Amino acid sequence: MNQIKIDNILGSRRLSNYWWATIVLFGGFSFFIVGIFSYLKISNNNIIYNSSLLFMPQGAIMTFYGMTGILISLFLWYTIIFDVGSGYNEFNNQTGIVTIFRLGFPGKNRILKLQYKLKEISSIKINIQEGLSPKREIYLKTKDKREIPLTKVGEPVSLYDIEKKAKEISTFLQINIEGIE
Repeated sequence: MNQIKIDNILGSRRLSNYWWATIVLFGGFSFFIVGIFSYLKISNNNIIYNSSLLFMPQGAIMTFYGMTGILISLFLWYTIIFDVGSGYNEFNNQTGIVTIFRLGFPGKNRILKLQYKLKEISSIKINIQEGLSPKREIYLKTKDKREIPLTKVGEPVSLYDIEKKAKEISTFLQINIEGIE
């Protein structure tokens, strides 16, 4: 029987992040160009820009929205480039240690590495919240009542998959599951 189980966690390098970073960049750049054209009084009578647009207040607002969109897009690209949130969960029955590793933003605290002994872990907890922004998460619950998230951030996983994953981890570590009725 394999004594080590590793679950890789996908960070910000997801297709949806690439999609939104690109769309926001193009939208922001378009708004910015229209605002600058209205300031410089450049006439371009086509669908994209109407020469009757005055700089004050419409052009100034378009420029502001464009700059905001570009900055938001740059932030999204920054998180994608540095793969913020990626990492792994390692469950090692040989050494009796659970390691949770994640990458953050560059700087002093870029690497988050948590290690717990198996005897410190009380259970695996499943948290399911339905509604407008549903949450389906698996937590590693320690004996001192800390709850460390094990699942990735993003689209909610199906109930079947979240229960299957929690059961795999609890069976591998030989501990109980909380939160399933």
